[in-house]
Amino acid sequence: MRIDEPVITVQMLETSLKGDSTLEVAPRAKLTPMAIDYLRARGVELVRREAAQPAPAPHVVPAKPVPASAGSRARFKGIFCPNIIIFDAEQRINYSEMERYIDWLIESGIHGLYPNGSTGEFVRLSWEERQDVVRLVCSVNRGRVPVLAGASEANLRDVLRMTEFYAKLGVDAISLVAPYYYKISERSLFEYFAEVARQSPLDILLYNIPQFTQDIPLKMMEELLEFERIFGTKDSSRDLPRLENTMHRLRKHRPDYVVLVGCEEILFPSVLMGACGGTIATSGIIPEVITELYDLAVAANVPRGREIQYRILDLINLMLLGTNFPEGFKTAVAVRGFDVGPPRQMMSEEERQYLLGLESQVSCLLSDMGYDVDRARACPAPSEPPILRR
Repeated sequence: MRIDEPVITVQMLETSLKGDSTLEVAPRAKLTPMAIDYLRARGVELVRREAAQPAPAPHVVPAKPVPASAGSRARFKGIFCPNIIIFDAEQRINYSEMERYIDWLIESGIHGLYPNGSTGEFVRLSWEERQDVVRLVCSVNRGRVPVLAGASEANLRDVLRMTEFYAKLGVDAISLVAPYYYKISERSLFEYFAEVARQSPLDILLYNIPQFTQDIPLKMMEELLEFERIFGTKDSSRDLPRLENTMHRLRKHRPDYVVLVGCEEILFPSVLMGACGGTIATSGIIPEVITELYDLAVAANVPRGREIQYRILDLINLMLLGTNFPEGFKTAVAVRGFDVGPPRQMMSEEERQYLLGLESQVSCLLSDMGYDVDRARACPAPSEPPILRR
């Protein structure tokens, strides 16, 4: 049996090997770690041998190869929702409520889904739970919107194992942070991203979030452009000049380079300046408003866009301050009618009381924006017209 692909995954082996005892590949072909384990477990001998190259037909110019992911890359624009995780009373993932929530997000106009991001508490989930979350998202989605899945595991091998799993589910691309906990040299960081790019069966969106990992320098990002798999960046540095320089410098070399902003406070100006969209936690609460804000930026409707960008700041600040992230956001999701369950992170009594007060405040703010919420009682009279257009 011979497979002539530059990267060979377990999925390819499962569909191609039919009891063969030998697998031939090209000398420079890359086998992912799980693919190597698959061959070893079945006693399949790996042989690296050049394939015979047939002479081209006369007067025929070979077509230029097109990356397999070119179509899905074009879908990476708009608002990607980093969904929360809903737990039941025993702190297990509440799959039925999660299914209802994900379907609601899509029906509300979200342009893409982003499971296993920071808002999705991926570090508080087990390996199996992270897999289950993405499996559920893809099952509910049924291809309606693109899926960007976080593959921020603690080491190279596990990143590639998770990426292979995602590829089987139909995920469009992975989000990849710099390795966390241990700080590594810039040269090692480059080699880490380069090796993932060489072996990954999926496209890669670099995730710059220096609050939790080390910064990815712009110079390094320029050097990583040699790897076709790396097609864009998600930037959560909360630094608008940094975002602008990312677009300015990288698009000189690759005009279609995707840039998503991860900070709702600068969503409107970021898209005005050329960002493709954003991964916005607030879109999991008010998807109707956040998608409208994106549309307004694309249309360069500055007066209405400025109005909405300022009006949502109070809601964002309420959810970010005074409690563990992302519990403020989960409280707001509860106001929209979902049973979000208890937190998995330990919480003080003061924080629990804060969340009770936050629920009332968020209810009033959403009511002020034009939403019908059951818990908006004794709210002050709105001083401005609703921003939600029905």
